[in-house]
Amino acid sequence: MMRSNSVIADELYDLEEGRIDPKQFPHREHVRLGFEMLGRYAFPEALARFAKGLRQLAIKGGRPEAYHETITAAFLALIGERRLDRDYRDWEDFAANNADLLSKGLLREWYEPEVLNSVVARSTFVLPKRRICAA
Repeated sequence: MMRSNSVIADELYDLEEGRIDPKQFPHREHVRLGFEMLGRYAFPEALARFAKGLRQLAIKGGRPEAYHETITAAFLALIGERRLDRDYRDWEDFAANNADLLSKGLLREWYEPEVLNSVVARSTFVLPKRRICAA
């Protein structure tokens, strides 16, 4: 479904203001709005805006503990990296060529479950475990 720039701008504003119904905001919509946010702002600003909106939605949904800093930052970084890998016509083209991003479990490739389930990872961005390379 093709959305106009003004509709997308309204959706992003609604996210930032916490006006989206958390029950109507599945993972795919998180990725879509992350994609759109990164199309408008540099990564640091997009992350700040996106995180603010997600925190507000978690509070609105009665589950402030549901917000997760590491998952938010890691997914947004992956979306940003993929956006720069090649030109995409729009969100649908991006989604079709990056279907793995639509899986909530994708970060298991980089993080152990105990790390993602930790209080620290929920509160601040945690880098994936460093690989030790033989010299």
